[in-house]
Amino acid sequence: MENRIRILTVEDESNIRRFVKLALENENYEVFEADGVKRGLIEAATRRPDLVVLDLGLPDGDGLEFITDLRAWSSIPIIVLSARSNENDKISALDAGADDYLVKPFGAGELLARVRAQLRRQQPGTPNEPFIRFSDVCIDPVRRVVEKNGAPIHLTPIEYRILIFMTSQPDRVITHQQLLKAIWGPGHTEDMHYIRVHMANLRKKIEENASMPRHLITEAGIGYRFVPAPA
Repeated sequence: MENRIRILTVEDESNIRRFVKLALENENYEVFEADGVKRGLIEAATRRPDLVVLDLGLPDGDGLEFITDLRAWSSIPIIVLSARSNENDKISALDAGADDYLVKPFGAGELLARVRAQLRRQQPGTPNEPFIRFSDVCIDPVRRVVEKNGAPIHLTPIEYRILIFMTSQPDRVITHQQLLKAIWGPGHTEDMHYIRVHMANLRKKIEENASMPRHLITEAGIGYRFVPAPA
């Protein structure tokens, strides 16, 4: 029997839930539904889905509660679908543990692309391939060497740590605060200029065109995303 990918949709608007379900089922995903926080958590615990598509505005609580509760025992990817377009709402969801954020209204094509990106992150890597490769860049984490077109490029220690942190979480939105905490520590979560300067320098060394990056993508007002294989 075919082992299909299981996706849980937590959404109280029946028309949107139906739209998401049809889009996912057309890609041969197995879809389960819930219309609130409590039902969603029960379904997540019993169905053990591979991914969750979550609305934030639910009748019995905020979607952030769902994220927090789910993250206490599971690391499955969560894609938020929400009418809330405010940057602070996006940051709150991502900091709580969401992996991606899509603002309503949205198209089926973009939703499915986000779903595929998150599912790719869950696929185990090849154990005999220690390198990280994208475009013409190759990173050897063991030797701490980065090459472009086969030639070594010099990164500062901070640039190298940013690159490793970003490439270890492909296709995931990483907030400024998450990046600052990971690289500089919890005492620097407001020092946005640190990131801007180092990211600009890193793009000059990694990207073909630093002004139009294809891999180290800016999520305006929120943070960054590493895209290993741009569309």
